[in-house]
Amino acid sequence: MTTTAKTLSRAGLIILMAGQLLPLIDFSIVNVALASIAESLHASHIQLELMVAAYGVSFAVCLAMGGRLGDNFGRRHLFILGVWVFGIASLACGIASSINGLLFARAIQGVGAAMIVPQILATLHVTLTGRRHSFAIGLYGAIGGLAFVLGQVLGGFLVSGDVAGLGWRSVFLINIPVCLGILVFARVWVPESRSEHPANVDWPGTFILAAALLCLLIPVSLGPEYHWSWPFIVMLLGVIPLLYAFWNIEKRQENRQRFPLMPPRLLRLHSIQFGFILAIFMFASWSGFMFSVALTFQSGLGKSPLESGNAFIMLGMAYFVGSLFTAKISNRIGKLNTLFVGCALQMPGLLGLAWTFYHFWPNIGITTLLPTTLFIGLGQSFIVGSFFRIGLSEVASKDAGAGSAMLTTIQQAAFGLGSALLGSIAYQTFDITQSHKIAISTTLCAEVCLMGTLVIFGLIYRRKLHHI
Repeated sequence: MTTTAKTLSRAGLIILMAGQLLPLIDFSIVNVALASIAESLHASHIQLELMVAAYGVSFAVCLAMGGRLGDNFGRRHLFILGVWVFGIASLACGIASSINGLLFARAIQGVGAAMIVPQILATLHVTLTGRRHSFAIGLYGAIGGLAFVLGQVLGGFLVSGDVAGLGWRSVFLINIPVCLGILVFARVWVPESRSEHPANVDWPGTFILAAALLCLLIPVSLGPEYHWSWPFIVMLLGVIPLLYAFWNIEKRQENRQRFPLMPPRLLRLHSIQFGFILAIFMFASWSGFMFSVALTFQSGLGKSPLESGNAFIMLGMAYFVGSLFTAKISNRIGKLNTLFVGCALQMPGLLGLAWTFYHFWPNIGITTLLPTTLFIGLGQSFIVGSFFRIGLSEVASKDAGAGSAMLTTIQQAAFGLGSALLGSIAYQTFDITQSHKIAISTTLCAEVCLMGTLVIFGLIYRRKLHHI
């Protein structure tokens, strides 16, 4: 139940969409500044991976908590507080004098993002109805999908423009005027709403999940560099007992009729289980792809940040066009078949891109990438469009909010871990071969293997459906 809220105006919708763009663009906007950051702050490739991953992991871990706090204390209130946190953290990123300071500020940015994002969708649900609600949800989805590519293009423009001599710092400092604009108008145009039945925040579950993700992230990022010495093996092995402890904590919370971070009754659903698999393989691959290709353009080909960002324009356009048709296609051929079509488009595109890098190196430009990135963008739009449709297909309407929060948490965690996983493959291959073209081609082939594994899991899921 939610307290009655005023209808959201068009101005309020614009403010909320601006709030949505902030955290989602910041996932990818730093990719085109990686080479500049490494040179300026003397950062290693591991620290660059961690800078991207720290944001995603803190975003993921705090996401459900942010939604719960908004329900309890007011969604507009948490939205505004999140913008404050995000803006201050962006300033800290922009003036950071060391890579460790930047890493810490990026993690705080993720916390701010987790306070902002849940309030947006919840506010749309409780303040709009009918066509306006449908339009707003469609706009929310479109912006969410395009933000990743827009971040790369905008970041390239800002770094290459070198406004006021700020260089890479501008990709963070650009957030500040946007945050100030949102803060000025949010209290006027965004209505307040909260749940009539406040629920507890699952602090134990949140901390255990954070520990499990860190025990996975740190070894994946640092393990190869330190030849998998015993501390990293211990941390990696520690993920299993931590997840077991998390499961027991969540069961205990559910039995006490509290509100666990990930309700076990939903985790038992086949659709949620496959949704987790889909999120891990797809979104980790996606963020790792953007990270690795952007870094290859800058460090390997010596392209400017602007050229690096523009390399993704066709991918973004193809994604946008494909996303317009995913609902119709899904209704016609089914959710799972839509996923398979997306994989059938994306995987040849990735192989083609690997071939393009290998055979045309170093003469790689936007036109060289057009055919393959077209297929990759279309495929991604079909796969991403299937994510929530499949994941929530067995979830009862009364649990839709909890199910969405669970899937979004795994989605954001995968975004954070992807750069560490595929980035490590790229760097290790480069260390062995001393060839950027072999490194990026190998990384793209590894992504094809991940997506092929996803298809296998999809076929297993289909078989389970036929036996239900």
